[in-house]
Amino acid sequence: MSAFLDTVVFPTGISEGSTGGPDWPADVVTLASGFEERTTTWAAPLRMYDAKWGVRTRDELYQILNLYHVTHGKLYGFRYLDPTDFQSGSPLSIPSHLDQTLGTGDGTQTAFQLIKTYSLAGAPDMRRDIKKPFGTLLIGVDGVATAAGWTLDAATGIVTFAVAPAVGAVLTWGGQFHVPVRFDTKLDQISVRQKMGDIPSIFLKELKL
Repeated sequence: MSAFLDTVVFPTGISEGSTGGPDWPADVVTLASGFEERTTTWAAPLRMYDAKWGVRTRDELYQILNLYHVTHGKLYGFRYLDPTDFQSGSPLSIPSHLDQTLGTGDGTQTAFQLIKTYSLAGAPDMRRDIKKPFGTLLIGVDGVATAAGWTLDAATGIVTFAVAPAVGAVLTWGGQFHVPVRFDTKLDQISVRQKMGDIPSIFLKELKL
């Protein structure tokens, strides 16, 4: 696995004003008839962000410069809060232990990866592994909030139960999470002396962990 600074979080105040989101690469071929054939080899999208638009002061720009030095540019990954999608429900909702399905007990399995599911009626679900949770995690077993009997590895998003959940037990979760990213651009330090609005783009790229 590539180097990752798990305790380092991109400045939240800057990420709130940043732009970007998921990009799902697809090969599109237009046939002679005008119809299209569309394919993708990806099971999940890759998120890209531009932090330029969240920088409002030179002090904030210096925070980016400081982070860039700490991460050795593109070498180390770090956490990023996506203001449009950072918790088990919608951005304005209050997380509940019933928000997302974690898995179903089989009497043997004890470790479960946090997963967020995106769905619409009539369309196949899209499941996303959540690898970088933060804050308070809520766990439910058969609809009942369960505060004990399990541990969370915040570096991997894996919940481990002390005793394997019973066969058929419905496990759910709620909480917040970061996106693992790295810098995807060279940071021009002269931008620290430039006016806001003239600074180059500060691209961040999601990491697949």
